[in-house]
Amino acid sequence: MTDDKSIKRRTILKTGLVAAAGTAALGALTTDEAIARSKSGDSERVTGEIPVRKFGSTGVTLPILGMGGSALVDVWAPSYGVKLDSVEKRADMVRYAFDRGIRYFDTARVYSESESIFGKGLKGVRDQAFIASKVAVAKPEQVRPSVEKSLKELDTDYVDLMQIHSPAIEAVGVKGAMKIHAELLKLRDEKLFRFIGLTTHVAFESVHEMISTGGFDQVLLAYGYFRKGMDTLLSNRNIEHRGQCLAKAHELGMAIVSMKVMGQFVMGHNSKNLVPDFDESARKRLPAAAIRWVSQDHRVSMLNIGVSYPDDIDRNIGIMTSDLAYTDADRDLLSDYAGRAYENEFVKKMRTV
Repeated sequence: MTDDKSIKRRTILKTGLVAAAGTAALGALTTDEAIARSKSGDSERVTGEIPVRKFGSTGVTLPILGMGGSALVDVWAPSYGVKLDSVEKRADMVRYAFDRGIRYFDTARVYSESESIFGKGLKGVRDQAFIASKVAVAKPEQVRPSVEKSLKELDTDYVDLMQIHSPAIEAVGVKGAMKIHAELLKLRDEKLFRFIGLTTHVAFESVHEMISTGGFDQVLLAYGYFRKGMDTLLSNRNIEHRGQCLAKAHELGMAIVSMKVMGQFVMGHNSKNLVPDFDESARKRLPAAAIRWVSQDHRVSMLNIGVSYPDDIDRNIGIMTSDLAYTDADRDLLSDYAGRAYENEFVKKMRTV
């Protein structure tokens, strides 16, 4: 029998992934050091504004760079190749992202301490932020307790967007997920959140069917250059279904949010472990190329990118406030790196779905 505990277990990255990916030797600045250095002008600081796009047909317009919460929690830190600071310092980093111009903050009920970190970091500016969370439960009667717990952890009386989380859709199918949707409609009427969305790493065929009901304001899709799902790789068939999701969501005026922009750990801090012999100057250009690859699709309303350090925020904003034109050099770089990453023994052992 499927229950919310089994769904949560499916959401946590397997120990094998953590061990195989390893933890990179980063030498990163602490949160205090990075924020102080940036504010003092000792590091590159971009003064331009992040481009904005309409968030589907919601009537909301937002900067197109969002902050993902999955890279902020202890349980997944090894898979991202990072060593996280204290909860308090991570909350300071959320506020730093807000101060730099980020307004979209994505978390989930099953992202461990992520919701409470966002709640602390956005205290006092909550009305200026767009907060998205998720429910990952199997039964309709579990929806309200999950939403209420999220609100408590986020220290707010509402969120802007509540999404049906991919593991729930995978576990209970379209029919079961639409029962969860029916409960969310009731809670939206109670003004516990403003909009309803759904997410997927791999269940694109099911999500396309749900999108087609017209009952959703937003969809969050694994949509990056590297064919990364959760702990899987995406087959040609799934890529085709993803394209159908994008087309249908755009046709219906839904907000489309891209996750796995950098393939989670693939092009981020752990890239040194996946392709250790890759040219270091080229490696530093990977995030910009990956971001530009997604940004060229103007159907996408938001790039939801997980960050672990203030330097990640500065880097992403620097990319977003520069020329976003996708170039031949970007294409060649991504092709070269991805080709090598796919040959990594850990990646080769991933199941293709």
